[in-house]
Amino acid sequence: MDQKDRVRPVSEPGIGELFAVFAKIGLLSFGGPAGQIALMHRVLVEEKRWLDEPRFLHALNYCMLLPGPEAMQLATYAGWLVQGVRGGLVAGLLFVLPGAAVLIALSTIYLLAGEVTLVQGLLFGLKAAVLAVVLEALIKVSRRALKSRWLGVLAVVAFVAIAFLQVPFPLIVLGAALVGAAAHLLSGRSDSDTADFADTGYAMPEWARPSWSRFIRTGAVWLAIWLLPLFMVQAALGVEHVFSQEARFFSIMATVTFGGAYAVLAYVAQQAVEVYGWLRPDEMLTGLGLAETTPGPLILVLLFVGYLGGARLAAIEPVTGGVLGALVALWFTFAPCFLWIFAGAPYVETVRNVRWLAAALAGVTAAVVGVIANLALWFAIHVLFATVEERGFGPFSVAVPDPASFDPAAAVIGLAAAIALLRLKIGMIPVLAASVLAGMVWLLA
Repeated sequence: MDQKDRVRPVSEPGIGELFAVFAKIGLLSFGGPAGQIALMHRVLVEEKRWLDEPRFLHALNYCMLLPGPEAMQLATYAGWLVQGVRGGLVAGLLFVLPGAAVLIALSTIYLLAGEVTLVQGLLFGLKAAVLAVVLEALIKVSRRALKSRWLGVLAVVAFVAIAFLQVPFPLIVLGAALVGAAAHLLSGRSDSDTADFADTGYAMPEWARPSWSRFIRTGAVWLAIWLLPLFMVQAALGVEHVFSQEARFFSIMATVTFGGAYAVLAYVAQQAVEVYGWLRPDEMLTGLGLAETTPGPLILVLLFVGYLGGARLAAIEPVTGGVLGALVALWFTFAPCFLWIFAGAPYVETVRNVRWLAAALAGVTAAVVGVIANLALWFAIHVLFATVEERGFGPFSVAVPDPASFDPAAAVIGLAAAIALLRLKIGMIPVLAASVLAGMVWLLA
């Protein structure tokens, strides 16, 4: 078999099994990008063996380069690798829709009752357990991705740059890619740092082979799916209607959200509050809290923004307007994600055979380890401490938790989950279920 034709999952499921597995992932995808990537790594690489480690990391590298929610796009990429476009659709939609349904329901409760603290509180046991899942994935990915000293140094540099210097994520990725490519070109050889990005002995499916005709056809179809509804809404309602404004705004967000939700939340809040008047300043934090306690990508917070805008300004019954506004946000935030994956993935698979590009992606992988470590640290601090303050020390900005706000219950649940997963090798589902039960017992005690 020709080397370039070796790309195949370790095992290939049917569409029914794919649906069941990604439905589980969608329902359990708490913890932000770090937790979601950790969950997919555990299920897709270790348990189901649908992807091998190099292919998972290669897909993750590409998704980290894209605008939009990297974990949702990774799920779509994984589904596409296994079952083509239908697999990508199943995986991507199931990753988003459970959380979207929950967030729309919580937004309705907030609109009508103004209080969702109890719902948030009931999930804190689960969030504490996700810390253990993140730690497990970080350890395993680090061991497999950081195969030389210079890659380890690159991971540390990326961690410091994003955690303490607030260097924009795209610059970190670009710098890591340049360092990786330069290291390979200067060495003049293909070493073990890049060998894992070579193909690993699986026949390339037809849909993963690059084709300009397929690229043009796929691009045209998904551009139409994304943009035709935008033109239809504006033609039907006028460009100044709240749904037209939301369609334009969230389409723009879909193309500039590099580095995840936190990279653009300040801009979204400023525009939604001061320019459009869709919600109050404090309500952005409420929406963020809701998004953090629901499964799916954190960028689902945009559904809360769209919901309140539609509820208050659509001039129809508030709940109906809110649901429609949330659906507008959902469509124009996530439709572009399928375009990026279905059009670009075949070419990304091809560059696995170009050694200097593989070396560049090895550098990106190392940087991604640092980024995941930063996400894990951020998540741990905010789960274990109720109050966290950003403080500046010269060029550095550090999240400093208030020791008085430490949550011992969350720490105990997280530690117990880590022991169960890492030492006792208990399955993830029983561990998460036990953590939820422990959290509820603690709250009701």
